[in-house]
Amino acid sequence: MTKITIVTDAWYPQVNGVVRSIENTNRELTRMGVEVSMITPQCFSSVPCPTYPEIRLSVASYSAVAKAIESFGPTSVHIATEGPLGLLARRWCLKNHLPFSTSYHTRFPEYVAARFPIPINWLRAFVRWFHNAGNGCMVATASLERELSKLGLKNLLRWSRGIDQTQFHPMLLEDRPFGLPRPIFLSVSRIAVEKNLPAFLDLDLPGSKVVVGDGPERAELQRRYPNVLFTGMKTGEELAHAYAQADVFVFPSKTDTFGNTILEALASGVPVAAYPVTGPIDIIEEGSGAGVLHEDLREACLAALALPRENAHSLARKFTWEAASKQFLNNVLIAQGRKSLAPPPAGFNALRT
Repeated sequence: MTKITIVTDAWYPQVNGVVRSIENTNRELTRMGVEVSMITPQCFSSVPCPTYPEIRLSVASYSAVAKAIESFGPTSVHIATEGPLGLLARRWCLKNHLPFSTSYHTRFPEYVAARFPIPINWLRAFVRWFHNAGNGCMVATASLERELSKLGLKNLLRWSRGIDQTQFHPMLLEDRPFGLPRPIFLSVSRIAVEKNLPAFLDLDLPGSKVVVGDGPERAELQRRYPNVLFTGMKTGEELAHAYAQADVFVFPSKTDTFGNTILEALASGVPVAAYPVTGPIDIIEEGSGAGVLHEDLREACLAALALPRENAHSLARKFTWEAASKQFLNNVLIAQGRKSLAPPPAGFNALRT
């Protein structure tokens, strides 16, 4: 039997693309007969991340992580994040000569550099050191694969994403959703600096703007944009209903590696407006009529208003968690058969000190 230990520093109560991707993949792997164990911050004490207290950093010892892995006896280890747990699991795998895979979910160098005065080249060196030690690094899209390859990452493997279309689907449209006049321009996002929400909130658009989500920048953005409705975090049916009532889904981020919320909007029958960057360009197929990508986000928003909602729903049907999870499992098996554990790149010693 295939037994996989997945190690992630991102887990509940966080709600983000990393958590949702792993959660849905675990469900499908279980259906395939794969046994999965999780090592997450819930297993250990934790402290709030400086500048971003919603994220908890695990306070775990090497021996505690080693015991958690060894007690399960996995045939494979997958390390999802570059945080404290990921580093300890990486150390264990190297020490015990167990091939492992990793995944690149977020633009780690850019996110850290936006919050701390660390040279981005050091952070990129860290990313190479972390991921190239493994036997396969999973990335969500072709454009991200090309980008990371240029940065020196090796053994890149494709792992796409899916969407739960039993939860996210078109619904009967209300005249005044959220009690606001149409058209409704909606963004669902963690409210943090890297999500570039002001690029959306500053736009001169007809109708109403709605932001669903929470995060460290929420209070400041609510103060700056009193005419925008900030609903806070929504989950389950409430979230699905919020998506389905929008006229256009606006994705202003330029730093995401995929954009799970894009799939949720498409499955809800909502056209997408976004910049032509990694994530949107990989999901919104040219000629699909499911969204508009443009360097002028306002132009994209207005053009998306004219798109048929069925086009969005039709494109979303191509993305299933079953297919994505089979891809993940195949990548894990490929990584098992690969050799060589790369040394740290030149210049990384500066970061470690």
